[in-house]
Amino acid sequence: MKKMKFGTLCVHAGERPDPSSGAHTTPIYQTSTFIFDTVEQGAARFAGEEDGYTYARLMPNTPTHAVLIEKIAALEGGETGQTFSTGMAAITGVALSLLKKGDHLLSTDVVYGCTYELFATVLTGLGIEVSFVDTTDLEKVRRNLKKNTRMVFLETPANPTMKICDIAAISAIARQAGAATIVDNTFATPMFQRPLQLGADAVLHSCTKYIGGHADLLGGVVVGSREFIKNMMPIINITGLTLAPHEAWLCIRGLKTLHLRMEKHAKNAMEVAMFLEAHRKIAWVRYPGLPSHPQHKIAQKQMSGFGGMLSFGVVGGIEAGRKLMNSLELCSLAVSLGAVDTLIQHPASMTHVGIPKEVRIKTGITDDLVRLSVGIEEPEDIIADLDQALEKL
Repeated sequence: MKKMKFGTLCVHAGERPDPSSGAHTTPIYQTSTFIFDTVEQGAARFAGEEDGYTYARLMPNTPTHAVLIEKIAALEGGETGQTFSTGMAAITGVALSLLKKGDHLLSTDVVYGCTYELFATVLTGLGIEVSFVDTTDLEKVRRNLKKNTRMVFLETPANPTMKICDIAAISAIARQAGAATIVDNTFATPMFQRPLQLGADAVLHSCTKYIGGHADLLGGVVVGSREFIKNMMPIINITGLTLAPHEAWLCIRGLKTLHLRMEKHAKNAMEVAMFLEAHRKIAWVRYPGLPSHPQHKIAQKQMSGFGGMLSFGVVGGIEAGRKLMNSLELCSLAVSLGAVDTLIQHPASMTHVGIPKEVRIKTGITDDLVRLSVGIEEPEDIIADLDQALEKL
């Protein structure tokens, strides 16, 4: 059979009838442990001499997880992957697998608030050097790489400023320096961006967002080569950063409609971004699909679509932004993103509050910034809600 297209992979990759029952839908293997035929078989599995399941905390977890891994790896163009209890668990697992005391991590300066705190507080407390760099500037990337740099972490589009990093160029620079490039692809999803094909060593997601798609689960995943994932095994097995079987099943279900949802998210986001950019009470808009975006050309080069996330500032600053958010009726005032319904929030006081104010301001996470996760409602209704709230300013 010829290579399947993305939408077909969303539905069929990793899926096969259950061998024990013939069930069409992948079952939830709600079990903590697995029975061995013999003591010798159990010993061989624990020694890595035989494939098979042992205990749900240990890779490869359960058959439900195996289907999810095969599906997301097919979508990202990777060899295999590993699931985690949350997106932050995925980032933690990668960092602890690649870095040890005395190593150096170079990170995008604009990242999710908890990612920043993990790098700036937890990793540095373990004796790992961390540099936050404007990775839209390739010369700054080159200048800040060190002999002990082992990992370059990119978040692109960045949360919440929507900055875009040139994944291919940075991956090549990092490889020459002997560092692995890890890309948080949560905002774009494999529907619109495939970092592994651009040279990254691994890609990760918060499955809580677009992969699950319905704001009803927590999860994370890392995809890369078999060797990369195998090297993560000690950290994964020991720390217990494991995704539960039911959440793994929900992720499988979510991925089956990823292509349909992302197409609608992106279409709606473009219409909303254009509306906001033309509105007299909006000071600025950042959406990768707009020609006004500072890295629009890079986005065009490495993305096949621009996703459902955007940020903007309201004329009148933070107080006007607060009034706007408090006046919305259809859009929900909530953190997280990637849900089927539109979510709006204030990063400086919510998702990124753990970042020191001087760092937030320096990196563009200003007090007037409002982040919008555009849902799959009809765009006219989203725009009408924003318009009625703006008219109250």
